[in-house]
Amino acid sequence: MTQSRPRETETRRPTPATATLRALQVAAAASLLAVVYQFITAGNIFSGSMAALDLHGAGAIAVHVIFGLTTVAAAAHWRIPHAPLWPAAVAAVMFVLSFVQAYLGSGQTLWAHVPGALMLTIGVVWVTSWSFSRNARR
Repeated sequence: MTQSRPRETETRRPTPATATLRALQVAAAASLLAVVYQFITAGNIFSGSMAALDLHGAGAIAVHVIFGLTTVAAAAHWRIPHAPLWPAAVAAVMFVLSFVQAYLGSGQTLWAHVPGALMLTIGVVWVTSWSFSRNARR
C-alpha cells in the first residue's frame, strides 16, 4: 500500500479576511507614523522653526491620503462576514476630522486644532491597536 506524503512546499494563499486585515494593519500603522510625524513638526513650530511649518503642511497632505487609505482598508475588511463595522466608522471619522484639522490650523484657531489632534491620535491608536489584536484575527 502506498502512503501519500504531505507536500513540503504547499503554498498557502491568504484568505480575503487575512488580506484585508493585513492591508488595514499596514494603513493603520502608516497613519500612526504620520500622526507622530505631525507631532514632531508641530513641536518644532512651537519652538520657532518656520521651516517646520512647511513640513507640517506637507505632512497634513500625507495624513489625508493615508487616513483615506486606512478608511478604504477598514471598509474592505468590514465587508468580510462577521467583521465589525466600528473600525471603518472610526477611520472614516478620522479622515473627515483630518480636513477639519487642516482648516483649523491657523493662528486664530489653534485652541481647537490641538484638541483635535489629540482626538485624531486616540482614533489612530484605537484602530491600529485593534487591527493587531486577537479580536481582529477572529
